Amino acid sequence: MSKNIALTGTERFFEESEIIVSKTDLKGRVTYCNKTFVDICGYSEKEMLGQPHSIIRHPDMPRCVFELMWETLQNDEEIFAYVVNRCKNGDHYWVNAHITPSKDQSGTVVGYHSNRRVPDRTIVNTVIIPLYKQLMAEENAHANRKDGQKASRAMLDGILKSKDITYHQFIATL
Repeated sequence: MSKNIALTGTERFFEESEIIVSKTDLKGRVTYCNKTFVDICGYSEKEMLGQPHSIIRHPDMPRCVFELMWETLQNDEEIFAYVVNRCKNGDHYWVNAHITPSKDQSGTVVGYHSNRRVPDRTIVNTVIIPLYKQLMAEENAHANRKDGQKASRAMLDGILKSKDITYHQFIATL
């Protein structure tokens, strides 16, 4: 839907007291979205339900971070991440996302639940944006998207290894 909409460069914001909430099935298709999510992304609930959550993927968001998210979730672990999303009209917004597997009564993972809060702007501006620009430059340096994603993931893993920390530790110490 929004993939052909030009980016506006305009950032949207939500209140510190608000939480963006969505739920997806195992394939990442939206099964629930709250009013805050609808209000900021510009899609109606009807437009969002059943769509891949990636409908709001901003092209400046490194694919390797999503790869890491999926790996973590499929290992039945929660993950925290800074994410820039695209709105229906081409605007964007930053979030500090907390994503967890959702389980049924028998403990089987049936989907995923994400709560997104207002991120710390200093962290976004001084750490995350420069890091994501580095990762995106590496992704874009390759003609093949998969090669670019693999190279940016290797870059991210190298950065973490040089600091002798895991991704979880990196995010927790920001």
